[in-house]
Amino acid sequence: MGGFEPQARWQASAFLAAGSSSFTDFLTMAAPELLPRAAHGDAVSPAAGTASGGAAGEISHGTTIVTAVCETGVVMAGDRRATAGNMISSRDIEKVFRSDEFSCVGISGVAGIGVDMVRLFSVELEHYEKLEGRSLSLEGKANRLAGLVRSNLGGAMQGLVAVPLLAGYDEETSQPRIFSFDVAGGKYEERRFAMIGSGSVFARGSLKKLYRDDMSLSDVVLALIEALYDAADDDSATGGPDMARRIYPIVATVTADGFARLSDDEVGRYVNAMIAERMQRPDGPAAPLEAAAP
Repeated sequence: MGGFEPQARWQASAFLAAGSSSFTDFLTMAAPELLPRAAHGDAVSPAAGTASGGAAGEISHGTTIVTAVCETGVVMAGDRRATAGNMISSRDIEKVFRSDEFSCVGISGVAGIGVDMVRLFSVELEHYEKLEGRSLSLEGKANRLAGLVRSNLGGAMQGLVAVPLLAGYDEETSQPRIFSFDVAGGKYEERRFAMIGSGSVFARGSLKKLYRDDMSLSDVVLALIEALYDAADDDSATGGPDMARRIYPIVATVTADGFARLSDDEVGRYVNAMIAERMQRPDGPAAPLEAAAP
């Protein structure tokens, strides 16, 4: 059995260089082949699934993610469907992930690239904390994630788009914050709520109707589940709750106590309550109207 030969895989100079606290920068020097393929600029052939290639429909895509601020933090939820062209490639994919103790990320777009991006981002945050002895600020996390999105611009121009949504609890200001991104790595702070994915336009309409400032955590969870249901009602790429298989949306919260993911049983209770209401009102609850002042 052959022994491990570190120099055959790693560049020793990368370990001795001053560098920065970025794990991505270190990996670029030490072992760039371990970076997500599109992230370090490798060309992607049409056969691999570009917009112009015949295999484009064979690549799995994740769809709708929604997030909103509540009185104690922020809640993020994602549907479970992945599509490949007009086919359902997965009914129980996970698109909402813990990035560190006080933040979470949801992904939409090409699933493989998105998941790799989130994994690298999580290691990036852990690497920074080990080197600096403190966690990165939420603003800094958003900047690092924007850089990872920007590094996939070449892939995005070929149709391999993966876009994240970042939500977290800012320990410095004791406030929940939400950041969205475009394919070029542009970073935008959102107010109250945000969404990404093919069903986002329908989810936005739903939340504009249901969301109110200073909602409790449980009310926001229910509102996000309602929004995903409305998105699934009009967008074939967004999956609604699968009652027969007990496949429910992924729901995560980030508060002053840190990240927490709701169990399937907890989410199931919200879904059952919503379905019971929908049996009476198939289009969902109506927004209350307030009389305008004369």
